[in-house]
Amino acid sequence: MRAYPKRLREKIRNREFTRPTTGHCEDFVQANVVILPKKYAFDFFLFAHRNPKSCPIIDVLEPGEVESNLATGSDIRTDVPRYRIYHDGKVDRELSSIESLWKSDLVTFLIGCSFTFEKTLLDAGISLRHIKEGKNVAMYTTSIPTTSAGVFHGPLVVSMRPIKRNLIEKARQITANYPNMHGAPIHIGDPNQIGIEAIEQPDFGDTVKIEDDEEPVFWACGVTPQMAAVKSKVPFMITHSPGHMFVTDITNKEFLENRNSFK
Repeated sequence: MRAYPKRLREKIRNREFTRPTTGHCEDFVQANVVILPKKYAFDFFLFAHRNPKSCPIIDVLEPGEVESNLATGSDIRTDVPRYRIYHDGKVDRELSSIESLWKSDLVTFLIGCSFTFEKTLLDAGISLRHIKEGKNVAMYTTSIPTTSAGVFHGPLVVSMRPIKRNLIEKARQITANYPNMHGAPIHIGDPNQIGIEAIEQPDFGDTVKIEDDEEPVFWACGVTPQMAAVKSKVPFMITHSPGHMFVTDITNKEFLENRNSFK
């Protein structure tokens, strides 16, 4: 079973897989990625601590370290399908490898991802349209501010999944069991109440239709640090490209059984 995420990371490393990871390795924990110079590591750690819904840390690598304890043999420089490079708050470029940019003072943070609980939702009979249609999840920048820390500040980003009204409470209960993967939804229903004016135009990811018997359900999202990079104008920061996650060797079952060890 462990060979499954290892094989996916090998395919990513060899440029054979460059797509969003939603719907892949569904039984395994996935993670958002933030990499930045040691100079800013404590500020970001404090930012994550103050914003646990959007930035739940599940692993931190030592400066210059490339292998996560959550994925044996992994290399954070090559095992993400697509990376975003930020300079002074602007996306400079996207790359499939960051080996050429690597320095010994870079600190990596792995942040829980809502893709982790999607398999549990599916198993409970809760359909997820973005997976069914082979799309990336829709993500939006909201009007909800994060709690600032050091140089970092900015708005909360959310992911959205249309859920049938009679299944919303079940979805809330299921995802509440994953506090280190953003936990329960932060908002249900009218997107205008959280500053989203055009639900058909996500800021990241792909558009999905919301049917008449559904409501949009919003979860805090690990793309929030990317907006913090933009608003804070951090000189240099590397993240995953939205939807292109780092896949670990930890199963969802193991996570649920040992979730306190991830706090």
